[in-house]
Amino acid sequence: MYAATITASLLAAMPLLVKAWDAPTYGDYNLIWQDNFGGNSGDRPNSNNWNIITGKLGYNSELETYTNDKTNLQLSGGYTLQIAPERDSNGDWTSGRIESRYTFVPAEGKRTLIEADIRFGSNSINNKAGIWPAFWMLGDSGRHGTAWPNCGEVDAMEQINGALTGYGTLHCDVVGGKCNDPSGIQGWVSIPDQDWHLWRVVFDRTNGDWTAQTITWYRDGQQFHQVSGGRVGDYNAWAAVCHSSLYFIFNVAVGGSWPEPPNDSTIPGFGSMMEVGFLAVHNSK
Repeated sequence: MYAATITASLLAAMPLLVKAWDAPTYGDYNLIWQDNFGGNSGDRPNSNNWNIITGKLGYNSELETYTNDKTNLQLSGGYTLQIAPERDSNGDWTSGRIESRYTFVPAEGKRTLIEADIRFGSNSINNKAGIWPAFWMLGDSGRHGTAWPNCGEVDAMEQINGALTGYGTLHCDVVGGKCNDPSGIQGWVSIPDQDWHLWRVVFDRTNGDWTAQTITWYRDGQQFHQVSGGRVGDYNAWAAVCHSSLYFIFNVAVGGSWPEPPNDSTIPGFGSMMEVGFLAVHNSK
C-alpha cells in the first residue's frame, strides 16, 4: 500500500518533471537520426522506432519482469521517455525495456557520435538499492544467432544502487577473451546529481588503421573512458563493436549479479525511474 501511494503521488506530479527539446546540432557533424520521444502522456514510444520487450529474460540473475504497462514504460507528454521499476503486492518486481528497430554502423572514415540526455528519479539514493538503469548498444548479429559477447556490446551509461557513478563498458570476443569478459573493459565517472546529464559515445574510424581507431565515452563533454582497436588486439573482436551494425537499448533492471538486491528501503515507481530526453546519432562531415 505504501509503495502504491508513493507511485500515485509521483504520477500526479509528472507534468512538473518534464521539458521539451530536440537533440543539439554540431557544426562539424550531420544529424543522422533521432527520437525526441514526442507523444501524449501515457503513450508508448514510437513503434516504428522501438520494440517493447516483455517477460522475464533471465539475464544476470535479475529479478524484474518486463512489461508494456505504463507504470513501467511511458512517454511523459513532455518529450521524454520514462522507465520505472515497480513492485506488486506479492513483492515481485516489474520494469521496462525497449530495443531500437533502428540500427547504425559506425561510419568508415568518419566519427559517429551517439548521445542521450538522461536523468534519474528523485528518490533518495538510500531508497534505490538494487535499481540498475542502463543506456547501451548491442551488435545486431546477436539478433541473428551470434552469441554474447561475440556480437559486441557498448554500454554508454550504467548506474547501480542510485550511487552517483556512471559506468561505460566494452564487451567483445568471448568470455575470458580480449575484452576481459564477463566484466568487460570498463571506465567510470562521477555524476554531479540526479538531474539531466548528456551521455555520449564517439566511434572514431577516421584512421584507416583499425588498431588506431577508438571508442570514447563522455559525460557532459568530459571524457572518462577510451578503448582502441590496438588495446582489444583482435580485428574480428574490434570489427564487431566498431565496424558492424548496432542497436540501442534503454532499460531499468532490478537486482542481479552487479547491484545489491533491493531491500525494504527500496522505493519503486517513478521516483526510481530513468528518464530520457532524446537519443541521437551524428556522423562527422
